[in-house]
Amino acid sequence: MKFNPKSPLISYTLVSLAISLIVNFSYLLLIVVNQSAEIRGSKSRREQAAAVVVEGELGMSVDGFGYVVVDGTGDSIYVDRRSARRLELTSGDKLKIEARDQARYEGAHLTMSRLLERNGKPFDYATLYNSSDQWEVILYQLLFYMVVSLLLLIVTTLRRTGESAVWTSFFARTLVAVIITAVAYLLSPVTFHYTGETKLICQMERMLDLVVMLKCLFMLAVVLLYSQIYVLIYQRQQITLENKQLQNENLTTRYNMLVSQINPHFFFNSLNSLSMLVREADSKRALEYIDQLSYTFRYITQNGNNSDLVPLRDEIDFAQAYCYLFRIRYADKIFFDISVGEQSENYMLPALSLQPLIGNAVKHNAITTKNPLHISIAVEDGFLVVSNPVRPLLEPQVGTGTGLQNLNSRYELILGRGIIVERDTENFVVKLPLKRV
Repeated sequence: MKFNPKSPLISYTLVSLAISLIVNFSYLLLIVVNQSAEIRGSKSRREQAAAVVVEGELGMSVDGFGYVVVDGTGDSIYVDRRSARRLELTSGDKLKIEARDQARYEGAHLTMSRLLERNGKPFDYATLYNSSDQWEVILYQLLFYMVVSLLLLIVTTLRRTGESAVWTSFFARTLVAVIITAVAYLLSPVTFHYTGETKLICQMERMLDLVVMLKCLFMLAVVLLYSQIYVLIYQRQQITLENKQLQNENLTTRYNMLVSQINPHFFFNSLNSLSMLVREADSKRALEYIDQLSYTFRYITQNGNNSDLVPLRDEIDFAQAYCYLFRIRYADKIFFDISVGEQSENYMLPALSLQPLIGNAVKHNAITTKNPLHISIAVEDGFLVVSNPVRPLLEPQVGTGTGLQNLNSRYELILGRGIIVERDTENFVVKLPLKRV
């Protein structure tokens, strides 16, 4: 897998930091927090109406639990182990507490909900939560949402190596992002400013916190929106880049084709073949040769800068005219077997795909009366297959390889698939992918 070549990791980090700052310090979220606090406060006040204030002496068990024996009545108020440890209570402490019924079954002891005084002195909860702890909690929450946002951004814009499209569908990326957000919600830190204690959502008895849920949903919505914008911008850049590459490839291809075919050597060979027909007084074949030569030149000039697909039938018609010129030049020493049936009507391919393959076969193979050259063109399994036997020249011509490279580049840009070249000591085969209409 890979990122955009410009490596957006830095921009991802900055966006994640911005999301974390907004999530933790947004004015709108503060309004929700205040409203939630008012709701909790109203509930707390309703609960406080049923609370009782008592005084008594604390007794601690070996298990860490405590009971406050109420003065004058002998009743006991339960003190849970966590509160006793956090408040650093010990046996024999004289406590003034607020207690309420928090048990889920009838007849249970009242439970201490708040410590008011210890040994005759008012108890201040702020002593349990100093300013350094507050900054640590703030930084922890800021870092937590930043890391989660960064992870979501990476997942929602991830791509696989060798693919021009995005990693997968928007629905699949959204599903993965939702799962990550749900896990992040369960692992989100919540600080109880009343006691200074920080817990994860999954550690709480009631795993439903409206504020944290809104933070996670807001983070998810911003990340998905950013990822879609990123995808659209990236795709637009890719299309622009591919169009420029395609234009350059088309210009190069057109230039190479014109140079390789409309050069003095090709032109003089064509005139020599035509003059031979004239000397033989074969006017019918001479006229046919002129027609096929003009058709070949016209097709090359019209499609030399064509970046669109053409019907396979048009390309085969050009190949037949082009092959006719070679048959006249080499007489009975070259043969073309073109077997493309009615299925050609359903296929498209880039223009001028066959010209460099036929030209290379003629250029790089020996053509004699004893060893004539046979070039086959056929449709097989969605490919246009061009093959010829290998007939090494006594003095091989060194090729640049740009013909096949340009052809392969054009196919990758236009069809998204490259050509297949198979070569051994006996045969040279090139398979051109076809697009079904």
